[in-house]
Amino acid sequence: MSLPELVELETLIERFGDDARATVLTRVEGFPVWALEIGEGRPEDPCLLLVGGVHGLERIGTKVVLAYLGSLAERLAWDALTREALTRSRIVSIPLLNPVGMRNGTRSNGNGVDLMRNGPSCDALGGTFLVGGHRLSSRLPWFMGDPNEMEREAMALIDFVERVVLSSRSAISLDVHSGFGFQDRIWFPYARKAGPIAHTPEVYCLSALLDTTLPHHIYTVEPQASAYTIQGDLWDHLYDQSRARQTGILLPLTLEMGSWTWVRKDPRQLFSLPGAFNPFKRHRVSRTLRRHLLLIDFLHRAAVGFERWIPTDRHVRERCLSLASDLWFT
Repeated sequence: MSLPELVELETLIERFGDDARATVLTRVEGFPVWALEIGEGRPEDPCLLLVGGVHGLERIGTKVVLAYLGSLAERLAWDALTREALTRSRIVSIPLLNPVGMRNGTRSNGNGVDLMRNGPSCDALGGTFLVGGHRLSSRLPWFMGDPNEMEREAMALIDFVERVVLSSRSAISLDVHSGFGFQDRIWFPYARKAGPIAHTPEVYCLSALLDTTLPHHIYTVEPQASAYTIQGDLWDHLYDQSRARQTGILLPLTLEMGSWTWVRKDPRQLFSLPGAFNPFKRHRVSRTLRRHLLLIDFLHRAAVGFERWIPTDRHVRERCLSLASDLWFT
């Protein structure tokens, strides 16, 4: 059985030609998990990572990533500024991490495991009941899997990020999801517990930069834990790995598209499980695919220009941390 998103991805790889290096990270039930690397930057140069399709039900996340990559492929044919930026930076992507889940129309992978709760990062307090991860049964959503053996897809993501992304002095990742709330949110770590992270001043400055650069944007920036807490979050683990390396900064962000808006506009979508996570009407799909292009382009530019906005002075960092605490952690 072929997946339309996988067909689109492999067609896109052909369109990129020599401008992209495509690798199959692993195969799951015969489906490839593709990774793309675009740009001529050195391993230590700025990097933007785009991930989609972690949850098989959330097809729109993969479509958003593919829409951006398709636009990028066209621009590389004529846009000298974009091509020049990619001589000193990289854009890398795993557009479809969970092809079996997408084929099955399930949140989990083929083993019934929620990949975003399959990582090793946990906290003694535990996550929100059930939704935050559990090991009761793979028949229930949010199943974390075997604590002693990670799923193949989750390991592929972790290995790719450690090998390709964590060498960068400045890396931003955007993992695209849907299914929570009426508003599009940008979440940052930690997912497993509340409270500031070591790079809260950087996140605050990036959020302020978004507000001033795109003053009419649609996003609410907030800690993941303000919604609910998760055990085994892969981005928590990779953020900790980045800090342990001390070679650069990784700011892992999650775009959580507010799918309840689509349901409110068309309540009939509730009679179909995919309807709770994806827009059905063609014009809503088109609007969703175009509305996030500016955000992704902004994040690439922010990664490239990190030295101009990241706070380095101790007093400035303390001030940013104080403002962030008032905004997000009081």
